[in-house]
Amino acid sequence: MNVVIDNYLRLSYQDMIMVLISTFLIVFIAKKYFWNILKDYLAQRATHIQTQLDDSKTKLKESEALKFQYETKLAEAKSEAKTMIENASSHAKNEANSILDSAKTQAQAMKEKAEKEIEHEKTKVKDEMKQQISEIAFMAAQKVVEKELDVSTHKKYVEDFINKVGDE
Repeated sequence: MNVVIDNYLRLSYQDMIMVLISTFLIVFIAKKYFWNILKDYLAQRATHIQTQLDDSKTKLKESEALKFQYETKLAEAKSEAKTMIENASSHAKNEANSILDSAKTQAQAMKEKAEKEIEHEKTKVKDEMKQQISEIAFMAAQKVVEKELDVSTHKKYVEDFINKVGDE
């Protein structure tokens, strides 16, 4: 199989003229029947693209406005949260101080009550001691004197003695 390349690469005027005529006919037919349709399509496409660009600009402005609103609300929320925390902290401190004051008052009242009870018990014990001492003194005096004194008179002497000694 012997192929000659010269026939494939040849340039002839006749072929070139045919190609030019066919190209001219194709362009003429395309311009006559399809050029307006193509122009309308390209115009519609340009209008559609411009509409989309305008919509995207509008949406961008809206999103920036929403972003600004969001940032403003976020700042307000942070400020409100800070205020609430400060109020809660202040309330907690006031409550703690109130509880401490109440506890101090109760402790003072309990201390005063305990002091009164101690004083009462001291008085009670002194009275009991005086009575016991008077009984012991009476019994001792009865044995020492060995005479019979009037019990009430002797008790009176002993109580007077104890009162004088107890006061001193």
